Amino acid sequence: MTETSSTVSRIGIYPGTFDPVTQGHMDIIRRATRIVDQLIVGVAINAGKGPMFGVDERCALVEGALKAAGGEVAARTSVKPFSSLLMQFAQENGSSTIIRGLRAVSDFEYEFQMAGMNARLSPEVETVFLMASDKQQFVSSRFVKEIARLGGNVTEFVPANVLKRLHEKLAEEKE
Repeated sequence: MTETSSTVSRIGIYPGTFDPVTQGHMDIIRRATRIVDQLIVGVAINAGKGPMFGVDERCALVEGALKAAGGEVAARTSVKPFSSLLMQFAQENGSSTIIRGLRAVSDFEYEFQMAGMNARLSPEVETVFLMASDKQQFVSSRFVKEIARLGGNVTEFVPANVLKRLHEKLAEEKE
């Protein structure tokens, strides 16, 4: 018996450090769920970047943001940590698509090179680039953390659960 296209589930992976997850990330997640049937937000362990939040907490923050988003976005999205090569993670999860967000031209060169290497490693996995929406083009986790550390207001840049935990984390760091 052969499968028809209506029974084949297209699984996509949106990988990143998500330290912390921003409204820009959530925008890409919402839009990616229109392209794939199931989306896995792959939270990279990547200790080399010196994340503010541990991987379990980053996963929990993404899960909280997804829960708050509700609807189809929450229903068709899951969160998984990974420390392997992205293409290995994609194969282990049956993914045929990698979703990457681009904010500016400066993102493109790195992402272009990464997509080329990934295509050589796993030619059956396609990389799809989604441009950041105009409201989110300048938002990055790094800027959010820097603004918050300096006492700036980041309310519009992160989901409510992230804002709360970010303030708690910064208070802990001051102790």
